[in-house]
Amino acid sequence: MREKTCCFTGHRQIPAREVEEVKKRLETTVSSLYRRGVCCYGAGGALGFDTLAALTVLRLRAVHPDIKLILVLPCLTQAKNWSKADQIQYERIKAQANKVVYTSQEYFPGCMHRRNRHLVEHSGTCVCYLTRQSGGTAYTVDYARAQGLEIINVAG
Repeated sequence: MREKTCCFTGHRQIPAREVEEVKKRLETTVSSLYRRGVCCYGAGGALGFDTLAALTVLRLRAVHPDIKLILVLPCLTQAKNWSKADQIQYERIKAQANKVVYTSQEYFPGCMHRRNRHLVEHSGTCVCYLTRQSGGTAYTVDYARAQGLEIINVAG
């Protein structure tokens, strides 16, 4: 099933001037992967790129009903300190997901790391928004590469 599954990883901050282009690249990339037989898409539910990726999958599911969005979330309280608007969007995405997996019930210092490893370990492709070689996204992409996943960077 890994060969039919793609995970997403990316930075929480995307410059406003790049958001529309990243959305277009995401849609093109997911459409292309779908044509190759990839039908399950795992997102980590974070702000920024994860949210854009999840919304892209949901948009494309309207055209391709067999596309599945799997949210792999680090803990039950991930969105606790987010703005009200971001929390509402998060809950809407969760409600539309085909499956929601929590890698931990409670927050702990390594729960994001655990979530990212879970996403990679269940995927054959990793679509990322990676613009710097340090931090959680860089670590996750390096881990995906080491696990033999195809890496597609939509950062341009």
